[in-house]
Amino acid sequence: MKRRTLLLGAAAVGGGLLLGWAALPPRSRLGDRALLALQAGEVAFNGWIKVAADGGVALAMNRSEMGQGVHTALPMLVAEELDIGLDRVRLVQAGADAVYGNVATFVASLPFHPRDSEPGRRTAAVKGGEWVVAKLARELGINMTGASTSIVDAWEPLRLAAATVRAQLVGAASLRWRLPKEEIAVRDGVVSHASGVHAHFGELASAAAGTPAGDVVLKPRAAWTLIGRDTPRTDVVAKSDGSAVYGIDVRPEGLLYAAVRMCPVLGGAPQRIGNEDEVLRRPGVQRLVRLPARAGATAGVAVVARSSWHARQAVDALAIDWAPPPAGTVDSQAIAASLEAAARDALAHDGGLAYHRRGDVAAAEREAGSGARTVEALYRAPYLAHFALEPINCTAQVRDGHVTVWAPTQVPGIARAHAARAAGVDESAVTLHVTLLGGGFGRRLDADFVAQAVTVAQETGGRPVQLLWSREEDTTHDFYRPAAAAALKAVLGADGLPLSLRVASAGDAITPRWMERGLPWLAGPIDLPDKTTAEGLFDQPYDIAHQRIAHVATRSGVPVGYWRSVGHSHNAFFLESFIDELAHAAQQDPVAYRLALLAGSPRHAAVLQLAAAQSGWGRPLPAGRARGVALHESFGSIVAQVAEVSLAAGGVPRVHRVVCAVDCGTVVNPGIVRQQMEGGIVFGLSAALHGGIDIVAGVVQQKNFPEQPLLTLAETPRIETHLVTSEHPPGGVGEPGTPPIAPAVANALFALTGARRRGLPLRG
Repeated sequence: MKRRTLLLGAAAVGGGLLLGWAALPPRSRLGDRALLALQAGEVAFNGWIKVAADGGVALAMNRSEMGQGVHTALPMLVAEELDIGLDRVRLVQAGADAVYGNVATFVASLPFHPRDSEPGRRTAAVKGGEWVVAKLARELGINMTGASTSIVDAWEPLRLAAATVRAQLVGAASLRWRLPKEEIAVRDGVVSHASGVHAHFGELASAAAGTPAGDVVLKPRAAWTLIGRDTPRTDVVAKSDGSAVYGIDVRPEGLLYAAVRMCPVLGGAPQRIGNEDEVLRRPGVQRLVRLPARAGATAGVAVVARSSWHARQAVDALAIDWAPPPAGTVDSQAIAASLEAAARDALAHDGGLAYHRRGDVAAAEREAGSGARTVEALYRAPYLAHFALEPINCTAQVRDGHVTVWAPTQVPGIARAHAARAAGVDESAVTLHVTLLGGGFGRRLDADFVAQAVTVAQETGGRPVQLLWSREEDTTHDFYRPAAAAALKAVLGADGLPLSLRVASAGDAITPRWMERGLPWLAGPIDLPDKTTAEGLFDQPYDIAHQRIAHVATRSGVPVGYWRSVGHSHNAFFLESFIDELAHAAQQDPVAYRLALLAGSPRHAAVLQLAAAQSGWGRPLPAGRARGVALHESFGSIVAQVAEVSLAAGGVPRVHRVVCAVDCGTVVNPGIVRQQMEGGIVFGLSAALHGGIDIVAGVVQQKNFPEQPLLTLAETPRIETHLVTSEHPPGGVGEPGTPPIAPAVANALFALTGARRRGLPLRG
C-alpha cells in the first residue's frame, strides 16, 4: 500500500496523530473531530485507536452489535495488524458522533440506478439522488449498522488505522533504542529487538503518538495469524450468563416504566379517553402521556408507572375512542391486486422505471417469431413484520436541559437527532448510549420509539423512564417489508436457453419513505428512484442477451421499512423460481441450466457447483423427498442453496436439509460466517413457510407469534455451510443467506409435486 496522507492534529488529545479525510477511502472517513475520550494514562493515536498505560488497546466501535458478531470481527482486524491478542482489544462505543458516519452503509440503499443501458452512464435524476444521499451521509453523519457492510466498510480503514499505530510504535522504539526500524519486531503487544530490549505498547505510546508513521504497509495475507481463523466470539460468555446489557436491561437510578398503546388503525389517533382519572388512581401508576404521530409512528397513549407490569395493565385498561386516519384506511388484499395489475401492465407496455436494459428485447421477441416458446408468470410476496425477539424499547431521561438516551438502535445519529427534536434541544445536548440489540433485521433503522421515550421522559420530573412496547404493539405498528408483485416473461431459443427476459415488478419504494420519516433535517415528500425495489433483478448474473428489468414504484399508505436483505428477500424468490420454470420448460436439469447461463460468471458458477456437489444433487432421495436449488448474489456475496423437502400431513412443506455454499470474498472469521448463513436461512425459512401480514380496514390482523409463528427447533432443518476460498475483498454475510432459501424450497416443492407455488408463504 502506498503511503497515506496523515494529518498532524494540534487539536488531538495528547498531541496524537489523527487519521484524516485524505487517509481513508470515500466510504469511511474520519475528520479531525474524531477524538476518543481519554482515561488516565491513555494515549489517542487516531479516531479509531488509543493505547492504555498497561499496553492494552481501545477501539472505537461505530457499529451496533445485534447478534452478527461485529464486536468480535472488527477487533480481529485491529488485533491482526497490531499483533496483539484479541483479548487485549477493548471496545469503546463510538455513539452518534457524525464523523463516524459511514457513506457505504447508507449508499447500499441509494436511490439511483447502479446500471443503465450504457455501462457507466446514469441519468440526471439518478445522479441527483446519489448526490443528495451522499451529502446527507457525509455532512449529517449517517451512522448505520445495516446493508451487511460492517466488515466491508471496516476492511481497509481499520486495518490501516492499526497498521499506522504499529508503524508509529516501531518508529518510537527505533528512536529510543537507536536501532533500525527494520530490525524491530512486534509480537503479542510487545515491541522488541534481537538484542533483548523490549517494551509493551503502553510504555511507548506517548512518544509514538507524536512520531511520523512513514510508509504504512498492511500485513501480507501469508503473515495473517488471526484473520481467516475460527476464533471464538468474545461476547459468548456475557450473552450466556446474563451480564450482557441489552436495551431492555438498562436500569439507571430512579427508573420508571412506560407502556404504550397506539391506534389499532394505521394512521389513526386517540380522540377521547373515557376513564383516564380511574386509570390514574390504579396502584403504581404515575401519569398518562399522549404521544403524537412522530418519526412515522402512529399516535397513541403511554402510561408511566413504578413497574412495567403496572404500566402495561393500566394502558390496557384505558377506554380510548380512536379517530380514523384522515387519508382513509388500507387493505392488503386490495393492494396486492393493484400490484399484480401494475406489474402485468408494465410488462405489456414497457412501463415502470427501467433499472437495467441490455440489447433490444422487443426486436429479439419479433425475430424469434410466433413459433418460439414463451414462458410468462406472475409472482407475489406479502407484507412482512420483523419480529426481533427483544421487544421495541428505549430508556430516556430529560433533566436540566440535557437528554440521555439508552437505545438498542442501528442508527445512533438519527436516534440522537430525533431525541433532540422531541425534547426541543440541540443535538449537542443529547447523550446517546447504544446498547446491545436483541435482533435488528432493519426494524431498528427507524427511531420512532426513541422519539416516544423522550416525549414521555419530559413528563417524569427528571427521572429516567423505560418505554417498552408489547409484542402486539410491535407486530401491528411495524415498518413492514413491502408487499410486491412481479411479472416475468422469457422467450426461449432452440437450445432452450432464454433469448430475452422481461421483468416488471411493483411495490412501495422504501428509501424515500425512510428518508421522509427518518431524517428530521428534511421536510416534505421525497420521490427518488429506489434501487432496493429492483435489486436482485437488475443485477442478476445470468447471461441473457436481451433484457429489460423495470419497477413500478407505488405508495400504498402502509408504513414500510428495511427488512433483512430488503428487495433481495422477495426478488430472489421471483427470479430463481422463474429460472426454474425456464429449465422445466426446456426439459433441462435446473443446475445444468443455470450453469449454461453463467459462462461469464465463474465465481457464481463455482458457488453453484459446490452447493450441488455437497448436496448430492442428482443422486436419488428417499420416496417423498425432492431437492430444489437457488443461486443469488446480494451485498457483495454469492450464495447457492439446495433444499431437501417433503410434505407433511395436510400438504405442509417440511424442510429436512439445506446445503449452503457462499463466496463472501476474504473470510475474517469462518465461524461467524457460518452462524450468519444459518441465521439467515432460519429467518428466511420462517418467512417462506409462515410469513405474511394481512391488513383489513387499516387494522393488522396478526398480533403475536400464534398468528405469525417463527420456525421452531423441531422444524429447523440440518444446515451445512461451505465457504469458498477467496482473495477478493470481503462481502456482506448478515443478509445474503436469506434470499435463496424461499426459491430453493419452492423449486423443491415443484420437483416433488409438479405444482408451481408462485406466492409466499409456501404453506398453501
